[in-house]
Amino acid sequence: MNDFQDIASRLKKSKDAPAAADQPAAAYDFEESYRLRGRMLGVLLRDARLGAQRSIDDVAQYLHVDPILVEGWEVGDAAPSLPQLELLAYFFDVPVSHFWGTKTLETERTRPISAQEAFVTIRTHMIGALLRQGREEAKLDLDSLSDKTAIPAATLLAYELGEEPAPMHELAVLASALDKNIAYFLETYSQLGDLLAMREKWKHFNALPDEPREFAANPQNIGFIEIALSFSQMNNDVLRRIAVSMLDITGY
Repeated sequence: MNDFQDIASRLKKSKDAPAAADQPAAAYDFEESYRLRGRMLGVLLRDARLGAQRSIDDVAQYLHVDPILVEGWEVGDAAPSLPQLELLAYFFDVPVSHFWGTKTLETERTRPISAQEAFVTIRTHMIGALLRQGREEAKLDLDSLSDKTAIPAATLLAYELGEEPAPMHELAVLASALDKNIAYFLETYSQLGDLLAMREKWKHFNALPDEPREFAANPQNIGFIEIALSFSQMNNDVLRRIAVSMLDITGY
């Protein structure tokens, strides 16, 4: 933002400019300093608000102030207090020090978009590789898979090479044709993948009948759950021996 850089430069000059050798030092112009600082803060406030995709009304409602006051802050006619800035830092998801810094978020604002584009590109290639792996496991060539899904072989090849993203409805049909669950294609190896997987697990947990869900949610039952996990990892022969031993103990 050129306006911001100009204001910051003027403020720095007003602080650093030495007095002429043959003239007495002029009194520091506090009024001009406050005005420039207010305008700088206003630019930073507006920059953070736009970066967070919030409107002036959003800010006013959040702080319980008049929208006209928020507009005044952004043009430097007034300034918020530190507690209000702390709330705004939280609301805009920026460090509070942003508001007394000398840089805007304009350049930073492009990073999430670039990261998202990179994620989509990488995931498109990963899904393509999984699609090819699933097809080979099913012992199908591209023409055979095309016959099963009515998707042209050339399009399937583009999906496998990651040149084109497979639309979700086609990916669901492809998963079925390859005898795979749609979860086969889900991202699982990053923070986003962990979050998505956790949400899926939470959905399945909430779908349990009330009694087993309440049992699992009770911390006092963790011992029983650990026993059940141990049993689930045993092979059938071990389970049979345990069952026989229990029958011997009970006398049945």
